Amino acid sequence: QVQLVESGGGSVQPGGSLRLSCAASGLHFGSFVMMWYRQVPGQEREVVARSAAFGGSPDYADFAQGRFTISRDNAKDTLYLQMDTLRPDDTAVYYCVAEGYFSGIKYWGKGTPVTVSS
Repeated sequence: QVQLVESGGGSVQPGGSLRLSCAASGLHFGSFVMMWYRQVPGQEREVVARSAAFGGSPDYADFAQGRFTISRDNAKDTLYLQMDTLRPDDTAVYYCVAEGYFSGIKYWGKGTPVTVSS
């Protein structure tokens, strides 16, 4: 079965950086669209960044553009999110999501919390 395990979350001061990782198993990683979502308590989940299957340029939400970088290592079945210049409104639970390129089925990790506070 598909498993996505996030790590790297934690607490950081405004302006700081974190690097999230997502270890994937049970899927042909290279053929999946991989994404990071986030959710603030009481709000809906929102897409942060998207990494295309089979290559292609990544996409970012407006709030992530220029501050966050999504990357993937297909040899290690791992997705990353480098987050720089973090702000308090980046505080959320961050989820790794795999979407089948052909099926469109989404698989979700359990999330890793990120807190940005002074």
